Amino acid sequence: MLIVGLGNPGSDYVNTRHNIGFMVVEEFIRRHNAIKLSSSSFCGELYKFQNTHISLENHFLLKPLTYMNLSGESVVKVKQFYKLENVVVIHDDLDLPFGALRFKKGGGHGGHNGLKSIDSKISREYIRVRMGIGKPEHKGKIASYVLDPFTQIEQKCLQEWINKSCDAVEFLLAHSLENTSSKYAQKAMVC
Repeated sequence: MLIVGLGNPGSDYVNTRHNIGFMVVEEFIRRHNAIKLSSSSFCGELYKFQNTHISLENHFLLKPLTYMNLSGESVVKVKQFYKLENVVVIHDDLDLPFGALRFKKGGGHGGHNGLKSIDSKISREYIRVRMGIGKPEHKGKIASYVLDPFTQIEQKCLQEWINKSCDAVEFLLAHSLENTSSKYAQKAMVC
């Protein structure tokens, strides 16, 4: 399985709402001491699990470094090279309140350019871990909102949310999407 965290590369985007997928993958790397593989041909940072208590030997972690709008280019390269059937994409979702955690397979991209890119390269039939970031009051401010850092209040429970998301994806590797959703889905988080 390929576990993809969406975000944008570079110091300007660290800790922004749009990079929540990167944050979850970084927690996976820390938890499992994942090793970085040569990634120049994959347009991203690719990691493989090692020395872990759960069976993760055939799973990979990916942080596409193509910027959000071209994430599909990195995903399709890794998927084809390693002949991976299943893909899980962890991403921010404006349509859910902050701290929400939802799971689904397939569906539309909802205006998310990272998902739109992945859909165009591998189809829509992959699992999505939807992490709610809320939305601004005015639609015209969406671009700046997703590229803003989390508020101080949100940062108080950010690590707890990231940890729960990692727990959910680990559970998903050995259980069904339905079981994962019933155990880990949450409507929001109050900090």
